[in-house]
Amino acid sequence: MLRPHGARSLDPLLNSRDDDDCHDYNPDAPRGRPLYRTSSRPASPLRRAESTSPTPSIPPTSRMASRTTGGSSGLLRSRSPPRVTAAAARAEARIRYAYAAFFLTTSLISFTVQTMLASHIQHDLGWDKAYCMLYLTHGSWVFLWPTQFLVLRFLDDRKRRRRSAGAGRSWRRFLDEHWRTLRGIALAVETRDVRAAKVTSSQGGLLEYGHSPWPYLAKITAVVTSALTVAGLSWYLAVSMTTPSDLTAIYNCSAFFAYAFSVPFLGERLRADKMLAVAVAIAGVLIVAYGDGGGSSSEASSSAARAEPGDGEPSPIDPARRFAGNIIIGVGSVLYGLYEVLYKRYACPPEGLDATRGVIFANTFGSLMGAFTLLVLWIPLPLLHVLGWETFEIPTGRTAWLLFISVIMNMVFSGSFLTLISLTSPVLSSVAALLTIFIVALADWWFTGVPLSPAALMGCALIIAAFGMLSWSTWREMNEEAQRKQEDLTSDDEDED
Repeated sequence: MLRPHGARSLDPLLNSRDDDDCHDYNPDAPRGRPLYRTSSRPASPLRRAESTSPTPSIPPTSRMASRTTGGSSGLLRSRSPPRVTAAAARAEARIRYAYAAFFLTTSLISFTVQTMLASHIQHDLGWDKAYCMLYLTHGSWVFLWPTQFLVLRFLDDRKRRRRSAGAGRSWRRFLDEHWRTLRGIALAVETRDVRAAKVTSSQGGLLEYGHSPWPYLAKITAVVTSALTVAGLSWYLAVSMTTPSDLTAIYNCSAFFAYAFSVPFLGERLRADKMLAVAVAIAGVLIVAYGDGGGSSSEASSSAARAEPGDGEPSPIDPARRFAGNIIIGVGSVLYGLYEVLYKRYACPPEGLDATRGVIFANTFGSLMGAFTLLVLWIPLPLLHVLGWETFEIPTGRTAWLLFISVIMNMVFSGSFLTLISLTSPVLSSVAALLTIFIVALADWWFTGVPLSPAALMGCALIIAAFGMLSWSTWREMNEEAQRKQEDLTSDDEDED
């Protein structure tokens, strides 16, 4: 049987000599599953003559890219019809938005409970320890990853029982596979290349060569956590100086600053519909905070909540103190918008990674932030105690139990909110958080009996409308991006044909 010139025995006819730089063919491999020789396997006698010739070394990153894309045979194996690719993209988008809807609901409920409890602990119970409360709540994030690991283990065992697959994997094996998955996602975060998370060591990816992403994550964790700590401290300082409604309203103005920072950091395009949605949201916030002539309704509700038993009249908040609290929380709002964008840019997986891995890494990074808080940010506690600015005092009794619940609610909110940013965008997540204004106002009404003012109702209606506008704009932008990628894939197919 005739062979083309230049071909060798035992070589596939579709394999050219150019593919030898990427891999060597193994004739003993089963059909359809080519095996690649490693340094632990001796060369075939027919190939020893060529092995003496010098060959250029391939860097790990280049080798990863070449083996991911492959030669001609690799392209044939990885090529999918455009229709199948579009269907998979739509399915992934549905999964992503299902996750986002769940974590949005969880974050709204947990943030509302935390806000009401924190205000009650500081105003009514007198445990006004702003930095200590910040340290406890942010330090609790360290439990996000262990909780997630137990949930994943439970889901894995249940899936195996449903499939009648026998005994589940051992804890050690499950932990090793989970750890390897985290390393792959961390590499994708550092390199901004999705292939780093998908390529395993058997395929010659970065994991095989021992590249560690943890130094990069350590630096990013320190920067992002520091920005969040300053912003969060402003929240705890202002919670005892202003009303809960004003606190929630002004703090959630971070949506505007998140959009402003997204332009230089994330390359966000200035879209008229997005800018209009953010402007409407900010207008709603201002109406809630000041549309009733200085927040009389909110002030009355908060004063009623702080009235001591036996007092004839509740003591209102001093206007100057309230104004100072609003200024402090305004600075925190700017820093919180910066924190959201920094987290999205430097600590979230790149586009193209599946939603499940995005959820896993968001909670893992939250645990890293909690560990940094516990190990580093305890230092100001003794300094504040010695200077007399904040005397350290361990809560007891009812205060301790309510503080424990508040800490748990903050952990749930933070894990959900980090996941929401990872799945969507800082702008959409910030505007979604504005919905807590309406929920907190309803909670004030329920517990104090003071109804919402017309200004509060109007402002909340504007916030809800802005969230709907921004959600529609984001959905349309994602569809446009998916359609553009599909057109690029189709054009590539036509060019290669």
